[in-house]
Amino acid sequence: MTAYKTKSIRPFIGAKDFELSRSFYRDLGFQEEVITHNMSVFKTENIAFYLQDAYVKDWIDNTMIFIEVADVEQYYQELLALDLPSKYKDARLSPIRADYWGKECFLHDPSGILWHFGEFMVS
Repeated sequence: MTAYKTKSIRPFIGAKDFELSRSFYRDLGFQEEVITHNMSVFKTENIAFYLQDAYVKDWIDNTMIFIEVADVEQYYQELLALDLPSKYKDARLSPIRADYWGKECFLHDPSGILWHFGEFMVS
């Protein structure tokens, strides 16, 4: 099999309230590019995802996205400073948890999508 030179991966996620989720991701620091009236792409550095005006409860409730960060302690402090749970009723931020592979914190978006922000241990 030929090795392909990949450039990016962009998951598609849904939203219970599309306008609320758009605002949440802009506040989280992503830059929005509107594609159509019911889809946008959100980007930061070399990470991107598509947000759709689509809600299927089982899909949303089981969507998890992991983003590797250089320093999870610093990233967690930045998330705390954004105070997203006070601005978005269903958003939740969970503290850093250490595991055998590294450490991570968790952020639920207003629809319930679970974001993992993690830092791998250097071996």
